[in-house]
Amino acid sequence: MSVTLFNVKITGGRVVWAAVITCVLGVAVAGAVIVVPPLLPPGPRPLFQLPVACGETWKLGTYPGHDDFDVDLFPTQGEAWGRPVLASYAGEVVAAGINGTLGARTPDNPTGPHGRGGGYWVKIDHGGKWQTQYLHMIEPPMVAKGDHVERGQQIGRVGSTGDSGAPHLHYEQRRGRQKVETWFDGHPSGITTDDHEYTLTNTSNNCPD
Repeated sequence: MSVTLFNVKITGGRVVWAAVITCVLGVAVAGAVIVVPPLLPPGPRPLFQLPVACGETWKLGTYPGHDDFDVDLFPTQGEAWGRPVLASYAGEVVAAGINGTLGARTPDNPTGPHGRGGGYWVKIDHGGKWQTQYLHMIEPPMVAKGDHVERGQQIGRVGSTGDSGAPHLHYEQRRGRQKVETWFDGHPSGITTDDHEYTLTNTSNNCPD
């Protein structure tokens, strides 16, 4: 008996079957490498902290059309413009730059034209399929794609670029591809649905170790 596999002539039934089994196992293993990782569940929730300076109290708010779990942060004291934006947890920067268009809202021209999207923004991957996003910063981020950041490291400053009506920080936590309720210092923030406008306050524990 003789069989041709991939233009190679092989003689002997046992050899042919061994080759077929080897090929099948090879495909199965390759498939496992490709299919299994996306099916792995997310890891434990990191101990995220508010993305603002230690000890500061900020208002966390949402409104209809904002999207479930999206949080807008405004300081309860002082100007929002230029306030430090801090990493909520250690991780790798996977996006940093411009999301959409910038518009022209600045401290000198706070009612200038809107932009689109998130303006200057940063996205951080914290491992275990957890990510955070920081939008509408006043200027290009202080970090770049591929950088490793520590929790509490400054990554930018609060602004009003993109589709923003006033200076604030738009913030999200994501598990896999899903936005989820933000947690800070081990506790849920309380910002869930966007079916009505509401605000809460929270004090940052994003402090040096």
